[in-house]
Amino acid sequence: MPAPVCLIENSPVGELRVQQEALQVLAEMHQPVVVVAVAGLYRTGKSYLMNKLAGKRSGFSLGSTVQSHTKGIWMWCVPHPRRAGHTLVLLDTEGLGDVEKGNTKNDAWIFALAVLLSSTLVYNSMKTIDHFALEQLHYVTELTERIKVKAEGGGGRQEGQDSAEFVSFFPAFVWAVRDFKLQLELDGHEISEDEYLEYALKRREGQPEKLDLPKKFLRQYFPSRKCFVFNCPAKGCDLPRLEELPEEALSREFLEQAHRFCHHIYQHAGTKALPGGHVLTGTMLGNLAVTYVDAIRSGAVPCMESAVLALAQIENLAAVGEAVAVYEEQLAREATLPTETMLELLELHAQCEQEALRAFMARAFKDEEQQYQQQLKDRLDSKHAELCRRNEQASLDRCSAVLQELSQELEERICEGSYSVPGGYQRLLDDQREMVERYWLVPGKGIMAAEVLQQFLKSKETVVQAILKADQSLTDRQREIEAERARAEAAELEAQLREEMQAKTEQLLQDQERSHQEHVQQLTARMEEDRRQMLAEQQRVLDLKLQEQERLLWEGFQREAAQLQLQQHMQNLRVAMSRGRSSESCVVC
Repeated sequence: MPAPVCLIENSPVGELRVQQEALQVLAEMHQPVVVVAVAGLYRTGKSYLMNKLAGKRSGFSLGSTVQSHTKGIWMWCVPHPRRAGHTLVLLDTEGLGDVEKGNTKNDAWIFALAVLLSSTLVYNSMKTIDHFALEQLHYVTELTERIKVKAEGGGGRQEGQDSAEFVSFFPAFVWAVRDFKLQLELDGHEISEDEYLEYALKRREGQPEKLDLPKKFLRQYFPSRKCFVFNCPAKGCDLPRLEELPEEALSREFLEQAHRFCHHIYQHAGTKALPGGHVLTGTMLGNLAVTYVDAIRSGAVPCMESAVLALAQIENLAAVGEAVAVYEEQLAREATLPTETMLELLELHAQCEQEALRAFMARAFKDEEQQYQQQLKDRLDSKHAELCRRNEQASLDRCSAVLQELSQELEERICEGSYSVPGGYQRLLDDQREMVERYWLVPGKGIMAAEVLQQFLKSKETVVQAILKADQSLTDRQREIEAERARAEAAELEAQLREEMQAKTEQLLQDQERSHQEHVQQLTARMEEDRRQMLAEQQRVLDLKLQEQERLLWEGFQREAAQLQLQQHMQNLRVAMSRGRSSESCVVC
């Protein structure tokens, strides 16, 4: 993308709408995405950080007046500088707290969408992390009013909802403090930026709970936190003019801090994934944005579980279509019809089916009832039947053409009456046997060779019998013997055809069992991989909650630490149950 485009428009009346141009960009992006969103008050230099991450001097609009330039959410997709095969998606959000906007709910929705769509959220603020800065982060306290995890129940915060469910959806949190002028010291000792953030978020005994809510919710829903402080970029703190200033005009400390910030994002910002570890592509990110914005526009509370299920339905349908396309492409490359044997055809189908299944498994997710895998199997079975028909028809056409060419001289002699003479019957038999021998020597006839030959010989029986009866050189006894011999040869060919048909049926049954086992095998492997990712995600959330529990204990908040410990115990039970289920066998199709 040469420049950013608007992903979610925020109209003057506060109506959100996903833009088709951005969706088209995302629809063509099939790589995993690392999504970094920036949020914060307007006129605080958010766009500069996004441009730095894009490796550009300009792109996202900075502006240099008291008006907010960015409206809605703008998107810039660039190749990830450190991860091959990944795309870095940068989302620059409309500045919060714009005095020209009268509807504060609109800010809350913009912030909620930044949280829902990103894998790393950068919150940008000025000067220091103090009471005022935390007050401006009140959007965090409203997140659970504007987002729900489970589909059941009404809107808003759900009673007894485990914060781990939000943590599994929410991004990592990075606080960027701009124009920072203080010394990073505490009680006379130098501290890190992360320690400064944790000190600022430390709960104070006796402080009114209302004042502590932003801290509480930030810690509860964003246990993965990081902090960066930035000095004034230049003399006079020309933050609004950063885009215009040459790099040599910026302070060395500021450039080093910006470099460390970008390095951290490149190295540690994770791919955008759904609970359970399913990684999002650009296409899926676009569908997710549409699902959330449609919910907001309808007046509903965006539900993460419903969004995931809707996304799964879209992706699984697309996965079926993509898998069928892979089958057809593979078949077009490999197939040369007709095949000489049925086994050769079945091996070709098995190879194409295996590639199709791999493509399906790579894209599909949450197909817990194997509904879409069954759809794929039904379509592949239909493709298999069609392939068999095409192969038979190709063989029939080829054999018919060969017989027509080889029998042309024989037909001419019959029409000329060359065999309607004494001894003509034997000459006819000799010529017909020679034609049949030449027929079997022709390559590439396929699986219908015997059947087509049988039909051809049957079509000539009347003529052959007529010539037999008219041959005056034969006695009545010889005619009976010849008729019996002809019937025996026909019966032998009929028996051969029945054997071939029985063998073909057995091969088809064996192929059905092979196909079934292939589906079971790939599904089992996928379920094991999904379970492994789910357990890893649960363990990650547990580790983060354990860290927060230790912090609370250290700060003396035993009651909240005990609540976290109870949640952790329940989560441990879920993990144990999931591991117990991993030994169960699966049945499909």
